[in-house]
Amino acid sequence: MTGTAEQMKGRAGRLARLMPSGPSTAARTPFVLLVVLLLAGGLISLLLLNSALNEGSFRLSKLKRETTELTDEQQALQRDVDSYSEPDALERRARELGMVPGGSPAFLDPDGTVRGAPERATAQPSPTAVPGSGASAAVSAGSPPSSGPASPSPATPSTAPAAPAPNPPTPTSSGR
Repeated sequence: MTGTAEQMKGRAGRLARLMPSGPSTAARTPFVLLVVLLLAGGLISLLLLNSALNEGSFRLSKLKRETTELTDEQQALQRDVDSYSEPDALERRARELGMVPGGSPAFLDPDGTVRGAPERATAQPSPTAVPGSGASAAVSAGSPPSSGPASPSPATPSTAPAAPAPNPPTPTSSGR
């Protein structure tokens, strides 16, 4: 057995000679500093990346909100355009401007001959006369005043008195 112990000593002695005998903090210091710097750099880069993503998220939510508001505004404007384009609204606005329905049309053929009998448009009494707009609206709209016999304009204010306001309902007692 003493032979094996000596062999162990011999092997341990050889291994001990291969390892440095003093403290090896000098060799570990650069490695520890490198690891700490890599960890700190990674954390800082993650923090910067996270802030950039948050900023983009805020900008995206702001743009979505603006898009929603602008879409709502566009739809409201489209409703207004549609309401002004309805035939009843167009007719009412034309009468407010002093326009009247035209008579039977006449057509020009390519050789210059007139086909049909042209008629002058005459104002017909309108049941939808709007008070407050008269012949001045027609002149200000750029239409020349008509010459010839004066016919009543459909937009002439009516002289009928305004109907009185209905009486408010009288309160009833509860019967107590």
